[in-house]
Amino acid sequence: MATRQREDTVLETRRVKVKPPPMFKVVLLNDDYTPMDFVVAVLQKFFLLSRERATQVMLKVHREGSGVCGLYPRDVAATKVEQVKSYAKQHLHPLQCVMEEN
Repeated sequence: MATRQREDTVLETRRVKVKPPPMFKVVLLNDDYTPMDFVVAVLQKFFLLSRERATQVMLKVHREGSGVCGLYPRDVAATKVEQVKSYAKQHLHPLQCVMEEN
């Protein structure tokens, strides 16, 4: 059985505004035990920061208690948090990493 369209049918296109996904900050937290050079290495390895930028973020973490490593969609941010925590644990450091909605 074939379907036929009525000649008076009008199809309208609707513009749907798609807003970008929420972004999340990945934040390192200060502790009194993780060496500064390890934090710099983590920032370079997982966040692809230059040595200079990684050092700036590390000093912010050291002086202010926390520092933003980057801004990512939820899944990417969650993955980076887990990667950092796992890597720190493997190297016996208590470095903590969290994500916060931007």
